[in-house]
Amino acid sequence: MTDPCQCGPSRRHVLTGVGKAALLTGMLAGSAGAYAAAPDATPQIPVAALKTFDLADVTLGEGPFLQAERKTSAYLLSLEPDRMLHNFRVNAGLPPKARVYGGWESDPVWADINCQGHTLGHYLSACALAYRSTGDRRFKARIEHIARELAACQAASGSGLVCAFPDGPAVVAAHLRGAPITGVPWYTLHKVFAGLRDATLLADSDTARTVLLRLADWAVVASRPLDAAQFETMLDTEHGGMNEVFADLYAMTGSADYAVMAERFSHKAILAPLARSRDHLDGLHANTQVPKIIGFQRVWEITGKPDYRDAAAFFWKTVALTRSFATGGHGDNEHFFPVAEFASHVFSAKGSETCCQHNMLKLTRALFLHDPQAHYADYYERTLYNGILASQDPDTGMATYFQGARPGYMKLYHTPETAFWCCTGTGMENHVKYRDSIYFHDDRALYVNAFVPSAVRWRDRDAVLTQTTTFPDEPVTRLRWTVKRPTDIVLKLRHPGWSRAAIVLVNGVEVLRSTAPGRYLDIARVWRNDDVVELRLDMHPVAERLPGAPNIVAFTVGPLVLAGAFGRGGLAPGSDIIVNERKYGEYNAEPFAAPKLAGDPETLAGAIRAGDRPLEFTIPSASGQPVRLIPYHRIAHDRYATYWDVAPAAT
Repeated sequence: MTDPCQCGPSRRHVLTGVGKAALLTGMLAGSAGAYAAAPDATPQIPVAALKTFDLADVTLGEGPFLQAERKTSAYLLSLEPDRMLHNFRVNAGLPPKARVYGGWESDPVWADINCQGHTLGHYLSACALAYRSTGDRRFKARIEHIARELAACQAASGSGLVCAFPDGPAVVAAHLRGAPITGVPWYTLHKVFAGLRDATLLADSDTARTVLLRLADWAVVASRPLDAAQFETMLDTEHGGMNEVFADLYAMTGSADYAVMAERFSHKAILAPLARSRDHLDGLHANTQVPKIIGFQRVWEITGKPDYRDAAAFFWKTVALTRSFATGGHGDNEHFFPVAEFASHVFSAKGSETCCQHNMLKLTRALFLHDPQAHYADYYERTLYNGILASQDPDTGMATYFQGARPGYMKLYHTPETAFWCCTGTGMENHVKYRDSIYFHDDRALYVNAFVPSAVRWRDRDAVLTQTTTFPDEPVTRLRWTVKRPTDIVLKLRHPGWSRAAIVLVNGVEVLRSTAPGRYLDIARVWRNDDVVELRLDMHPVAERLPGAPNIVAFTVGPLVLAGAFGRGGLAPGSDIIVNERKYGEYNAEPFAAPKLAGDPETLAGAIRAGDRPLEFTIPSASGQPVRLIPYHRIAHDRYATYWDVAPAAT
């Protein structure tokens, strides 16, 4: 999200910059496979290579992901829906039932960004994910309450539009007629659309569906007077993934109006160069673009038009492989920068906006479903640990905005009730959707993408696969089959790109040894009850040089970025809990002298020594004192460093 008080072009401030069951299996990634009808009969409608498992068929075992889910679930249940509904009711002419929340939701400091109401949309999505994952009916009750309240707002206002903007629907009307505005109304409305969609598909809320369709029909009618050029000009302002949600609506209903809207909301100024494999991202606001690209992939899925697919695939390759830090994050101060300038941006306190990582994982998952290559899963794993799991305060469940690499800085987390940043909203979703990308399947094969203690029920094959692991503490995972009868299934185990070798044992007997990382290992056999598969991998410290700056290095082990852990450095408890995300870099900005490293980076990686506890290491510093290294995702409330400007060895 762009902030009006930050440097660089801000779309909030400046305006411009450049079938239910089938849908349910893929909608979290923006992928729903093929549909019988299509808005254009000429292109071939793509069929996804893989299918997802229902969140309800995946359980998490004890470990960091389940712990994170519990923290976020508790936070969701601590929030009061009527406080999020306050301004929706006011704008509909109804008396509010509770006082409004603070921060982006009501504080005058943020009034001009017109993000008021975005939290409610994220909250609906998070509650729907939590309900589908856990079956806890408290989440279902909150969804139904919000849906009924929004329906009451539509009835009272006589309009399908529901919003919480300070000036009510006026800002949307001005935006539609091309008048100057501040803020990002379509971005905010997209969150409401997406929340209602998720409530419909994941929580089976008929009321949410009714509200959603009325809101969608309002958008169709309200935007109909705009010609193509006017619509495209409107898209210069951040608008989230409106193309994605209208593609989903088309898949849900078959309404051609929604298919047309999905293409109208696809920003051609961004689409056209990417479809021609042109990287024109320098200087663009990063998280304005990523949701558009998710939408491009989704529009391809309902239309078959190749430009949308080509743009999405090229964007992913460009960002994930050439523009990302070791953690999987990207950008500085929310913007893409030239690849040649990595060294000038890597040590910013405003790097790696967490929303960008959230959305890059959605895009990665969507691409993987159609092209199940291991490099997508490798990137997903890297970003899941070092971006998403790393973003949560393990004590409070609150989340980060940026996760920059300024040496000696620390992660900063939002408050429970007075911040409500964009990353607060995606943070609500991130930690209740871990079950969605551990396992996938096609008609014959079950893919194991993540090494997470969990179990998956494959209902069509009457089989359960239970995964027991302490990964990443140990690079080993064990999988046990529960089947009622002998069952022929191909088990596809990911041999990650970070592991030099992989060994597979079945019932204690080695059946496969691989020295070719970055692929899937196929174990095809008839499985019997209690058959056990063991996958052994290899994790070792590696130096990852920054593109264009070979002396700036991050150290990794397996998929994990290792961070220098420096302790609190005199900071008071609670000084990393903040309200104003605009002041990242100003908080806790006292001078701090981080340790220095010297020598050849690969030699330094070889000098990393294991400590007494799993995944704790030391590395020699230039002063001779060892520096403690731990996984970045385990850093909280401490100063840290993830990148090091390594000096030449003393002669």
